[in-house]
Amino acid sequence: MTEHLPVDPYVTHRTLLFTVAYEMLGSAADAEDVLQESWLRWSGVDRAQVRDPRAYLVRLVTRQALNRLRTLSRSREDYVGEWLPEPLLTSPDVADDVELAESVSMAMLTVLETLGPMERAVFVLREVFEMPYGEIAEVVGKSAAAVRQIGRRARDHVAARQPRVRVSRSEQQAVVERFLLALHTGELQELLAVMAPDVVLITDGGGVVPAALAPLHGADQVARILAGAHRKASAFAATPVWLNGEPAGRLDIAGEPTTVSLAVEDGRVTRIYVVRNPGKLTRLDAPAELGR
Repeated sequence: MTEHLPVDPYVTHRTLLFTVAYEMLGSAADAEDVLQESWLRWSGVDRAQVRDPRAYLVRLVTRQALNRLRTLSRSREDYVGEWLPEPLLTSPDVADDVELAESVSMAMLTVLETLGPMERAVFVLREVFEMPYGEIAEVVGKSAAAVRQIGRRARDHVAARQPRVRVSRSEQQAVVERFLLALHTGELQELLAVMAPDVVLITDGGGVVPAALAPLHGADQVARILAGAHRKASAFAATPVWLNGEPAGRLDIAGEPTTVSLAVEDGRVTRIYVVRNPGKLTRLDAPAELGR
């Protein structure tokens, strides 16, 4: 008879731990580094002293992510152009958990970048993973009362910058497909028709590939830029994919990948997030596992 060894809690909860680290950092590569550091620390823990392995591991990963975030906040100040989160290929199933999908969306991760490390940690642990204030206080080294106050400030900050209306998955998908078709043909009028007049285009090239160094505003300017990119490319393909829990697009421009994520309101595109930095496009072959 084969004896089955118990599965290490780290393995059991790895998807959750990766999701926590990714939401904290906006970078899958940095999240993986944090998980590696956390595994090494977990390996040296006396398991007999751990009453709740899941909660212990979440605390461990969050502390490591918080340390990494403080370091990254300084280095990102020197980033060339606009910094966008690293896009993740996901399965459509991620969208079944509406709150999770919203929390990992490009729009939300971009908003989280505007929070300080402490505020981001408290917001993610409380609003996304529903951790009690007392446990969050242990993680961040603050009192429960202070954590409540930090959480309230973070919620207000995020709410002021979120899309005004949450659209359905079918509406998001329809607008994305319409946008990608217009992008594929390079038709200026079709692009104008699918975008809101005050649309904003944010492009991340990381100083490695050509990209706008600042956001571009207004449908006329954005449509001309996008149509021009199509005309200049020797080969151009636009494919619908799922990124960060929502319908999005993958472009292949002269053989080089680019991702396009969209914020949609009232049937039109209000924000366009374009990631061109090749260092952030290494995880587009297999869906990432995300979960709460």
